[in-house]
Amino acid sequence: MKILKKAITLNVGLVLMGSAVFAQDLNDAKKAIDAEQYQKASSMLKSLVSSKASDGDNYYNLGLVYLKTGYIDSARAVFTKGITADPKNNLNLIGLGEADMLSNNPTSAKTNFDKAVELDKKNYKTYLYIGKAYLAQDKPSDDVSKPDFANALANITKADELDSKDKDAEVFLAQGDAYALQKKNSEALGPYMRVGDIDPNNRRAKTQIGKMYKESRAFPEGEKELQDVIAADANYGPAYRELGELYLQWSSFGTDKEKAAKAIENYKKYMDLTDKSLESQLRFAQFLFYAKDFKTLEQVATALQVPANDPKGIVVSRLKGWAAYENKNYPQALTYMTEFFAKEKDKSKILGNDYLYLGKSQLQAGQDSLAVMNIIEAAKIDSTNADALAEAGLSLMKAKKYGKSAELFQMAIKYNPNGKGSLTNYYYLGQTRFYEAYIAQKEKKPFNTAALVEADSALSHLAKVSPEFALGYFVRGRIANLVDDKANPKGTGIPYFEKYVSLVKPEEVAANKTNLSESYNNIGAWYSDKDKAKAIDAFTKSLALDPADTYAAARLKELQSPAPAAKAKGKGK
Repeated sequence: MKILKKAITLNVGLVLMGSAVFAQDLNDAKKAIDAEQYQKASSMLKSLVSSKASDGDNYYNLGLVYLKTGYIDSARAVFTKGITADPKNNLNLIGLGEADMLSNNPTSAKTNFDKAVELDKKNYKTYLYIGKAYLAQDKPSDDVSKPDFANALANITKADELDSKDKDAEVFLAQGDAYALQKKNSEALGPYMRVGDIDPNNRRAKTQIGKMYKESRAFPEGEKELQDVIAADANYGPAYRELGELYLQWSSFGTDKEKAAKAIENYKKYMDLTDKSLESQLRFAQFLFYAKDFKTLEQVATALQVPANDPKGIVVSRLKGWAAYENKNYPQALTYMTEFFAKEKDKSKILGNDYLYLGKSQLQAGQDSLAVMNIIEAAKIDSTNADALAEAGLSLMKAKKYGKSAELFQMAIKYNPNGKGSLTNYYYLGQTRFYEAYIAQKEKKPFNTAALVEADSALSHLAKVSPEFALGYFVRGRIANLVDDKANPKGTGIPYFEKYVSLVKPEEVAANKTNLSESYNNIGAWYSDKDKAKAIDAFTKSLALDPADTYAAARLKELQSPAPAAKAKGKGK
């Protein structure tokens, strides 16, 4: 899980300040980068830049750290300084090209790459690093730019040709990455396996193999690969992260609590072995959301300290809002989500979940109109959020706002016609439209006939796709009764009431007692002057369900009473 794109400008002098705590060794810094210990790597590289100010490799690797943590402007500053310090070293030109790729500017990227080739066209590493830059694999997931796989593979292939003795495992690692990022796992496997042949101590290739198994949902195989990495190097953090994400998916995103706990345990281990930087804490917070550990998420998000004007503060507001809502802290959720929307000026970065949690928080605060508007936006972005439309519809139905409730169920059907919960949406659309019309009739107001026709159509669809959905027939019978000609009734609702009572199973009678009684009363009333035996049977069943039903008792008594005797004719005089 990646974090949002960040771009801050740091004073170059500040960038180059370093700590002498870490060993002044570029290979150690590269190992720290590979292990995603970015703060450690940054400190080491700042110190190297300070002590070896003419070595362009140090600037390049420091710039990469900034790119990997999303600080593109800071990376540019370092690469530019590196070009000045070591003009014959082409790596910093490649670094600028990668920054261009991450900024969605491939034209500028190619200009920088071409300059790098002119400086050293015979060195395989020139093409290797250009290929890796075209992949831009560590860019934030919400960035609009995409890896340029064609140019990436062309350059990596050129590097492979120039490295004719196949002595550099990094070439095969880049090949594997180029295929893996395209989800071409079969093609990626061979290069990753070659990495192990050249460099048996390389942990990332085997970690990537475990990751590919995870993506193929071959969880036991992926688990074994990643545990093998950990057995070989218990301090290699990325393996714990991938194992955590494997268990997260294996848990069906928090559904299997035991595996979800393993997921969190491994991700915490990854955090302990890496920076616990703001960036990694944000990734952990996002992980906790998908693992459904909302209490820990709220604690982590609330504890995050973000510098003023840092764009990551927007992400923190988002996560605090999501967590607060899930923990039923609705007023605080509304505060956080309102704060998030006030801060986020780029609408393209607003997620469906952002509108969803804002809308749901507004619904809890009684801000119905605003809530509905935002939940609809959430469903437009992601149709799975249609569940929330139905949830809001139920909330408004309980508040007896039947018209608004029906509109939400219509929307839920529109965005989720056949998915989870869709059957009940058709039912509730019928029910809310019935209540809306029933109250209008009771208040002697005209009701919306077209809306009832639409509701009947929804219930008709429900009967086709789920013929055993008993309550659909009951509501359809009610609607038919409501629109029936009162002066000359056609009894159009009776077949639906009869179908309903036939579908209710013995073990379901208690839960359906009121509806069953109403259905039997309608059936009895219709047959009273057409089929006396049927009418008596219906009213008898109604009274068995509800002995206090005065209507059924009176009608049954009337039907069972003997017919009055005919008056005798008078005798003629």
